[in-house]
Amino acid sequence: MTETAQFYRRVGSVRPSHLMYTGGVGALVDLPNFSVLVKGLDDWERYLEYTPQMPIAEPRLLTAVQKVLGKSVVSLREAPWLEGLDKDPKGPASKLGVPVAPFPAWFRCTACNELAGLDSGVFGFENSKPRKPHEAKFFHDKCSRSKKRPLAVAARFVLSCINGHLDEFPYVNFVHKGLPCPKASHPRLRMDDRGGNLGANVEIVCINCNERRNIREAQGKRGEQNLPRCRARHPHLVVFNPQGCTADPKMLVVGASNQWFAQTMSVLNVPRTGASELETKVEQHWDAVSALPSTMYEWARNNAPAFKELRDWSDEEIAAAVERLRGKMTGGGDDQQDAKKIPDLRTPEWEIFSAPKLPDPTEDFTLRRDLDGVPERLTDVFADVLQAERLREVRALIGFTRLDAPDPEDPEMVKSVTLARSNPTWVPASEVRGEGIFFRLPEDVVQEWEKRIADSEAVRLHREAYGRYRQNRYSDRIQNMAEFDPMHLWPGARYIALHTLSHLLIRTISLECGYSSASLSERIYSGTEDDPHRAGILIYTAVPDADGTLGGLVSLAEPDQLVRLTRRALADARHCSSDPLCCERLPQAPADFLHGAACHVCLFVSETTCERGNKFLDRRFVVPVDQPDLALYPELP
Repeated sequence: MTETAQFYRRVGSVRPSHLMYTGGVGALVDLPNFSVLVKGLDDWERYLEYTPQMPIAEPRLLTAVQKVLGKSVVSLREAPWLEGLDKDPKGPASKLGVPVAPFPAWFRCTACNELAGLDSGVFGFENSKPRKPHEAKFFHDKCSRSKKRPLAVAARFVLSCINGHLDEFPYVNFVHKGLPCPKASHPRLRMDDRGGNLGANVEIVCINCNERRNIREAQGKRGEQNLPRCRARHPHLVVFNPQGCTADPKMLVVGASNQWFAQTMSVLNVPRTGASELETKVEQHWDAVSALPSTMYEWARNNAPAFKELRDWSDEEIAAAVERLRGKMTGGGDDQQDAKKIPDLRTPEWEIFSAPKLPDPTEDFTLRRDLDGVPERLTDVFADVLQAERLREVRALIGFTRLDAPDPEDPEMVKSVTLARSNPTWVPASEVRGEGIFFRLPEDVVQEWEKRIADSEAVRLHREAYGRYRQNRYSDRIQNMAEFDPMHLWPGARYIALHTLSHLLIRTISLECGYSSASLSERIYSGTEDDPHRAGILIYTAVPDADGTLGGLVSLAEPDQLVRLTRRALADARHCSSDPLCCERLPQAPADFLHGAACHVCLFVSETTCERGNKFLDRRFVVPVDQPDLALYPELP
């Protein structure tokens, strides 16, 4: 629904996953006749008290969010909504939803091409069909060329900068080249769209003084010189900085894919061991627990609310957990600071998947292992294969970026934009249920392969490309090059091999399991400094409207199916229709792309599927392509 005094209507609907990955807080959502901007969490607050949905319970994710956004966040909430809209489109459900506002607020008449802002009073709003909110539209009431109130559409240009600001395109300033109009204080404008195949060919004309200018003069690096400085505006928060912003504004077309990138966290709801569950709860209530000496724990159990959640553990166990966490937080060094910024969400999952004994099945998590183990033909490929018959994933939106996509492993790489004006007390979240297959690779095979390729030219080129990639993305923020570590967070050759194998399996699985590749997701469990012997892949469904499982994915882990699936994935990887261009590709200076023998034909998958944006991929590290010695699996099973 739109959320201003003039426009208070329901104008459309989106799925919960859309609000997490495509059009969340601060994003532009395209509607049939105009676009809207999703407002900040401050404007969502008034609706939460009317929603019947309870906060999503996932302590491990909540603790991770608190590490990033602060202890003010106390809950994970779904978007406000209410049932009953289909039965009564004018009832209470129609007044409950995610608040949005028309943006951009400059519109053009489709008949006379007059260009004006909504605050000018030139355009009216119509949304008279409760059952058809998508037909909401703006119209030009006093058009000089039509008497039928022609449709008014949003002028499709906006400004944005690398710091996450978003603003209206300054049409009046642009057409007059930064000077006031000599004929009127509030000049009337016209937008003539002439089409063309060489970029935008749109002319802005001042009706009062006949000054005109083509929008092409605002495009590209040279066009940035014709734009005013960034006003540091965050329209989703209704704030801007009068001092402006130091970044150069860039013109975007409404609907551009780089106008909004989600920053999310996600966890699988896995059973927690006693120690990990205790540490999670102590982290969640750190301020209350850490301030007390162990001698006061007995008193706190009866008087401190935080200790009511610790009743299952002894005073000694709580004290030990406090000391472990205090050591992690005060251990000193940059690595400890980075660990605090990047919460470890994969270790509890890896511990469950790699444990020899499976946990008891629950409604949210059920694993099954074939009694005969891994088929004999695949023992050199997989050490273990688990069928995850039930999975529950919880996702939380913690921020967003503009123009440049965030790196999930390095949140400082791109400027993040906050979701609220003040410290938020909750963040949007969603949960999905599905199924999956977990593959664990033989550690001895992986270690032998790592030693074999450690000094290869291919690994060297991948490492150098990663250093260039980080340096280029940090180039405007590096104050002291001597202190900048270009190899910080380098995932290693092991991750590239695991990630590549994951994509090969996903592309093969999607042809047989009934789910499209966009409905599948991956979680790579690669070695870390604390535990270098991780080598696992989880491929699972992440479909928000599939409550439970269809069984088509886990059935592929049956022995006969698994052998055929694996063999086909590895065989198909040996050749690509883009070869020899694809198989010969290696990142070399000055390029900074992070893939080798990989392309859209053989390895790339959709953005919703890949956890690293189709980076760190190379077929030569899994199967023989151009250098057989580099392959993890030189022979087909």
